[in-house]
Amino acid sequence: MDKPSPSPEQTKWDKRWLGLARYVATFSKDPSTQCGAVIVRQDRTVASIGFNGFPRAMPDQDRHYNDRPEKYSRIIHCEMNALLAMKDSPNGCTLYTWPFLTCERCAVHMIQAGIIRAVAPKATPEQMERWGDSLAKAERYFAESGVTVLTYDEDARLGKVSG
Repeated sequence: MDKPSPSPEQTKWDKRWLGLARYVATFSKDPSTQCGAVIVRQDRTVASIGFNGFPRAMPDQDRHYNDRPEKYSRIIHCEMNALLAMKDSPNGCTLYTWPFLTCERCAVHMIQAGIIRAVAPKATPEQMERWGDSLAKAERYFAESGVTVLTYDEDARLGKVSG
């Protein structure tokens, strides 16, 4: 069964929030993948933002970002940073991520927290080659849990917003 398409008004807002997630991703110091997340309440207000990076008290040293095993042991994903920064409940909120859907590990935390929608640009072939298994698991976990997943095509990736 096909998923219902969002209304033109919802699409306009989704692309706006994806644009904000794209901007938030630029805050990351990760030289290989800058990721951003925006958690939005049902009344279309921003509940929280996050980008991938090291914990606040940990020094942001290039040598750690350039050493992949060291980076992976230290880094907090954008979704988790957004969730940890929230001052209220994420129950019923929408998660917007850039440059692609959340990974499977963050997906389970978002489900547990009460996120009901996940919106992202469609992953590129290069991103699918690197993260495809994780993205597929995240989509499956969201579907099993009743979380709506929506991905937008190239227009969203380029930051184009119509309407």
